[in-house]
Amino acid sequence: MNTSALTSTALYRIGAVSKTTGIPVSTLRIWETRYGAFTPVKTEGKQRLFAEHDVSKALLLKQLSQNGHAISTIANLDLAQLRRMNNQPHPTPQSLAVPGQPVSLAVVGLSMANRIESKKFAAGLKQNRIKVTDVLVDLATAANAELAQQPQVLLVKVNTLQTAVHTDIQALINTHQFAQTIVVYNFAPESVVQAMKFSGLIVRREPISDIELAELLQSVLFVDPARAQEFGTKGAVIAARKYSDATLSRVAGISTNVLCECPRHVAELIAQLASFEEYSQECLNRNAEDAHLHAYLRSISGSARSLFENALEKIAAHEGIDLREGAATNQRQGAV
Repeated sequence: MNTSALTSTALYRIGAVSKTTGIPVSTLRIWETRYGAFTPVKTEGKQRLFAEHDVSKALLLKQLSQNGHAISTIANLDLAQLRRMNNQPHPTPQSLAVPGQPVSLAVVGLSMANRIESKKFAAGLKQNRIKVTDVLVDLATAANAELAQQPQVLLVKVNTLQTAVHTDIQALINTHQFAQTIVVYNFAPESVVQAMKFSGLIVRREPISDIELAELLQSVLFVDPARAQEFGTKGAVIAARKYSDATLSRVAGISTNVLCECPRHVAELIAQLASFEEYSQECLNRNAEDAHLHAYLRSISGSARSLFENALEKIAAHEGIDLREGAATNQRQGAV
């Protein structure tokens, strides 16, 4: 078959697929010829070339077969069916249990999804686990997709960033309310990159190693999900800011005779932590060499900020303080 029409699609020789997935070449050939799992493109020289979705399927077939599924029963399923099966819970030995729930992740871009789902990459996340719930080929597909559940994190891989791409990503965030978004790109005008960073996205240019990518994902996770849940937070993802500087400033100006200066102190702590969190994210976006340190600092400050926001809500409920944006100062009767 002539491959000239497929020049815009990444194609891989079977050896490259084997190296990426960790599946022996002989096994890939058996899955193709005996079970019809793949339909590789064949060049005029009879060379098999596998597409990106074949790599995705090979990874899923490997994981499902390791979990006890017979290859003969799953080889002809499509990617969506295989992902649904892979996301179903299966028995885990007690000794391998990990505290906290996996972080749910929606990925735009097949090549990025393949990296994330590899066992080598998972090892780089250390204490925290992720679960890929949705894989979308591109932003156009993502715009009209119904996601399997509500993923906490969005990871987008695009070749070129333009204002229109930023708009599409922001629309996706507004629709699905992702807690955090990471964008990896190859080329972009600096103005667009800065605009995306300013809107709160984590943006990083390729090439980016698996270790660095793991650090970026690590930066949106709580350091200790089990401890975070103990304090009343939901899930393992650092939530976005709940309260603006204006709201915090208003709360800080309220005096009460029951909790003394607690509202003011907590509001000021949240504002300071949010500022340091923003500063750490700017460093994370700007300085690849110190990604590990800045990811850690952002994770710590974001976790603390989220916990203090929960504390502020408890104080507000006790003191009758209205935390809604733009609300007028509301003090308890008899407050000093």
